[in-house]
Amino acid sequence: MAWTAISTRNETPPIARGGWLDALRFIVASLIILHHFQAAGPVPLAESLHPVFEHGGFLLTNFFLIDSGYVLMRVYGGAVGRGAMSPGDFFIKRFLRVYPAHLIMGLALVALVVLSAAIGVAPRNPEWFAWDQLPAQLTLTQAFGIHGGLGWNAPSWSISALVGCYILFPYILRALVRMGPWTALASAVLVYLLANAACHQFLGYPVYQMPMKFGFLRALPLFALGMALAVLSEKVFVAPRLARIVGVSAAVGLAVVQFYGKNALISLTFISLIILAAGAIPVLRPSKLVERASVVSFSMFISNEVVRIAWFGVANVLIARYAVSTEVQWAIWGAGVLAAVGFAFAFHAVIDDPIQRQIKRWLARGKTRRRPVEQGAVVSIEG
Repeated sequence: MAWTAISTRNETPPIARGGWLDALRFIVASLIILHHFQAAGPVPLAESLHPVFEHGGFLLTNFFLIDSGYVLMRVYGGAVGRGAMSPGDFFIKRFLRVYPAHLIMGLALVALVVLSAAIGVAPRNPEWFAWDQLPAQLTLTQAFGIHGGLGWNAPSWSISALVGCYILFPYILRALVRMGPWTALASAVLVYLLANAACHQFLGYPVYQMPMKFGFLRALPLFALGMALAVLSEKVFVAPRLARIVGVSAAVGLAVVQFYGKNALISLTFISLIILAAGAIPVLRPSKLVERASVVSFSMFISNEVVRIAWFGVANVLIARYAVSTEVQWAIWGAGVLAAVGFAFAFHAVIDDPIQRQIKRWLARGKTRRRPVEQGAVVSIEG
């Protein structure tokens, strides 16, 4: 049989832990930390290293949203599609995965601001801690047109937007699986382009500049694109050698085009190719270290802004008081980045993972209790 680089007849590799997809999640989480910390150094990284640090927020957010749709489709698409997991069970499982950690970090930030005020240390930018912004953020409703979400743990707007995507996941899935893989991808791309054109026409800016208040409308087309990429990954075989070439080329291309501006659509294409390539490479030797790093990536995302605020709240006072040299400032900055990563690993091990284990036990017990009732109901209806 002739070797083909791309085929719909070869079996595609299953999604697995400890491979390139897991590595991507950790890499993106690390870059998000660098993006949030970049302006706090003596010289912004966008000026000293690469312009991607100036507009990396939209790139990394796009990556995060597309990857979320891709991974959830590949992990849960089969179970939800065949009815083994109901839409309600899927939503509850996903919401409970993100909300406890979000709430804990939100309340920790509130405690930090209150304690700082009690000892007479005011934030440098008090407008980012307006109390009227907090309710929507703590309830993860800030991406649905609800007032709030600016300041505090502001990056959580994307988690809020994903909550809406979780609700629509079964219905997007139903539409995509009725199409062929290429048609599904083309449809998702068309939806994104139409959303982008509509934003330009009626709002005067592209969809990726949608205010956080309407973040759900920004996130949904990207989440659906990730789901469509997953459909393609499960139906179309890409030879691992070709996938590696495409993945590396797309990563280099993504870095290069940032020198010439955001180039949103080109960057989106490169991001999609990177994710497709990572999913096409079989995980022959799973790495426990990579798997662990991937699992911690959510804690890195949800906690890094709180660590940044706390770290530089102290560091900036010390720098101003003691006229710290530029070299020492860079050392403090680097230590802050490491502190954000270290805190995330500790937060995952001590708080997030134990909570999630308990939630899994609750959900498992609830499912066990429901099963006899559901079976009895079926018998009574049939009878």
